[in-house]
Amino acid sequence: MTKAELIDKISSGTKISKADAAKALDSTLNSIKGALKKGQRVALVGFGTFSVVKRKARKGRNPQTGDVISIPAAKIPKFRAGKSFKESIK
Repeated sequence: MTKAELIDKISSGTKISKADAAKALDSTLNSIKGALKKGQRVALVGFGTFSVVKRKARKGRNPQTGDVISIPAAKIPKFRAGKSFKESIK
């Protein structure tokens, strides 16, 4: 499902215009991104939890040359599905 298709579903499910549905979706996504940027968790009961995980620096290999490269530490977003969400797709 694309973002446009999701906006269509939100619009038809809530009886609001597509423009308002797009604004609502963008606002939701921006709020989640903002919270993660601050290091906060976002828990949506029944859906799942978004969080930030710190990945340690490590060594890797360039697949073309085989040379050892250094991969720096990084923060990455993580999503963990909630129990009822997992059960709903079985």
